[in-house]
Amino acid sequence: MNADHGVIVGYPVSRAGSHELVLGEGARLRSGTVLYDGSRIGPGLQTGHGVVIREENEIGADVSVWSNTVVDYGCRIGDRVKIHANCYIAQFTVLEDDVFLAPGVTIANDLYPGDERSAKLMSGPHIEAGAQIGVNVTILPFVRIGAGAIIGSGSVVTRDVPPGFVAYGNPAVPHRKVSELPGIEGRVAALRGQS
Repeated sequence: MNADHGVIVGYPVSRAGSHELVLGEGARLRSGTVLYDGSRIGPGLQTGHGVVIREENEIGADVSVWSNTVVDYGCRIGDRVKIHANCYIAQFTVLEDDVFLAPGVTIANDLYPGDERSAKLMSGPHIEAGAQIGVNVTILPFVRIGAGAIIGSGSVVTRDVPPGFVAYGNPAVPHRKVSELPGIEGRVAALRGQS
């Protein structure tokens, strides 16, 4: 493990039944990172500055969590997931292998915050393998985003998105298949007024 000054590995938790932190080899932890006891994290974790990973998480190999991001407790995160800066991953969220979250993604898990009945049923969204979530997207509880889907920046995802679709808006709706997206070079040229 390569850890900067100011990193806390194995922050104690009061939750009954929590075990010690299991941290795989080759972690690179930057200053301000706090890893709670009670999680299992695979090899190759990289964190930015000011990252908090709470207890009872199952995190795969080669995961990156960048600066000022919080992964709350009870999440399931696959291999090679990239979580960019300033994200909040709510309790009980599932991120499958190769998911990408751009900066500022906020994930919710409580339909009626402050209502005890709702608190007993909390569930974060389930984001399937290879989905890409754009900048400042908000994803509401119980939503399932299909494998390989792309969610456009600034969207609010309130309903399921099918695998392989591009969805955007508030509320986000599927607009076309990822396979139908124009080429990157053409899109850049159009944005620069060269079309």
